[in-house]
Amino acid sequence: MKLKHVFGIIILLLAADQALKFYVKTHFHLYDEHFVIRPWFRLYFIENEGMAYGATFGDGSWAKLALTLFRLAAVVFGSFYLVRIVREKYHPGFIVCAALIYAGAMGNLIDSLFYGLIFTESTRDTFSQAFTGHGYAGFLHGSVVDMLYFPIVNNKLLPGWIPFWGGTRFTFFQPIFNIADACISVGVIAILVCQKKFFKRHRHEEKSSAKVDEMQTTR
Repeated sequence: MKLKHVFGIIILLLAADQALKFYVKTHFHLYDEHFVIRPWFRLYFIENEGMAYGATFGDGSWAKLALTLFRLAAVVFGSFYLVRIVREKYHPGFIVCAALIYAGAMGNLIDSLFYGLIFTESTRDTFSQAFTGHGYAGFLHGSVVDMLYFPIVNNKLLPGWIPFWGGTRFTFFQPIFNIADACISVGVIAILVCQKKFFKRHRHEEKSSAKVDEMQTTR
């Protein structure tokens, strides 16, 4: 796989992620919910100051700054790593997965870096406006826009015989996420599932190299 193909994948994913975020940010009130496919696929607009799927990273502006800098460091490292694995001709499937993870990290990093400067604040009563010069937060302190919601099993009463949770209400899948989060998840899961296939050739090359070194040492 060539580097230009990898960058093409990343650009397409970033364009889709940012286009949906811009649309939701400027056309939805905060916490607005719209059905795409009833009843299990909805767009539900929230803003996330933490990590993927709403996971938190502490409280306050310092935690937000630390998370943004962590994302920035991950993207910088990922840039060099992608170039390396393409040049070393890793398995195309692994390269695509790495590109997915990179695009996801970059997508959420853009939100953290610039959305506080680009957009006005979103509320329950007003739409956010873009490029007014009156952003809701400073550089590095933007919130990530989430909207994809798939409550496939929604608020179902669990049977009483189930230990611990019997008689309680259950929803699957509860997290609200975005395209960038989905890219990261798909990339990581695919690598875990297919790692033997992805790294088979490189493990073989490492063993061959080790045997050559051993033979040269014994001479």
